[in-house]
Amino acid sequence: MATANMSVPRNEQQVASPTEPKQRRRRGHEEDQQARYFLAKEGSSPEKPELGAEAANEGEALIRAFQAKSGLLYAVVVYKAEAEIQGGSPTLVKRPVRK
Repeated sequence: MATANMSVPRNEQQVASPTEPKQRRRRGHEEDQQARYFLAKEGSSPEKPELGAEAANEGEALIRAFQAKSGLLYAVVVYKAEAEIQGGSPTLVKRPVRK
């Protein structure tokens, strides 16, 4: 059985494969936010969250939450509400507060 070698003409523009991301998305404000990680207090639930001990980082929080009975952890981002005057009328905006 003979096999034919077929060449596919290439366009000058490269087409990205569907598995490759076209561009990395910038998170904008999310990069400025610094989440703090807390273990769930005993008896806490997603319906009634109560913060327990704070973990130093996300990795430590994941390990400690996995070892805990509930397995829950909370990531908290703190914002401050501020008024911004645009065109003579105030607009409320949220600004992340750093630890």
